[in-house]
Amino acid sequence: MPRIEEICAFIDRCGSFADVGCDHGFCTEYVLKNKLCDRAYITDVSAKCLKKAETLLKDFIGSGECLPVCCDGLSRVPEDTEQVLIAGMGGNEIIKIFEEGFIPRKFILQPMRDARLVREFLLERECKITYDGIFKDKKFYFLIKGEREGGSELYNEYQLQFGRDSLESSVFYEYAEEELLKKRGYVRRGGSEKILEEIRLLEEILNERNRGM
Repeated sequence: MPRIEEICAFIDRCGSFADVGCDHGFCTEYVLKNKLCDRAYITDVSAKCLKKAETLLKDFIGSGECLPVCCDGLSRVPEDTEQVLIAGMGGNEIIKIFEEGFIPRKFILQPMRDARLVREFLLERECKITYDGIFKDKKFYFLIKGEREGGSELYNEYQLQFGRDSLESSVFYEYAEEELLKKRGYVRRGGSEKILEEIRLLEEILNERNRGM
């Protein structure tokens, strides 16, 4: 499961950890098996979905190392939880979870779409983004790691759209070329202003890279 391993590589050793919208619970299993936390919370708004993770993690639940919580977002997760993972949700959903709950001391976020909105939200609240990159596991995924306090960084337009550290990665340029082809196809069928703007940014980035080669 390369995607799970890529995400979990960014999790720091901590006292308490929460996997929000935990799906099958694979990330929490990785965390507990590798002793990256003392206590883990697994959450899902659906009791049926949460049951899948409870089955996988039954031994850890039995030992008291893992606590399943059926709730919406962070609503029943203790606010002093040290580190929170939210992976596989849209950017707007992630923002809603933080707005209705709290921004944890440390977080790892893997938005499936609208990563720019997440970056803007975090920067507006002066969160410190410690990593903002991209990886590939059949598809491309953005990953944002950060802390609630200590941020003052300003992002340029490219960084807001694609991630500060993504732009230093060869994976990003593979993504950029594929996205450009895809979005040009959308435009031929009638593209939105948003798609046209993304095309412009991708073309500028790729042109700058080609001039520097």
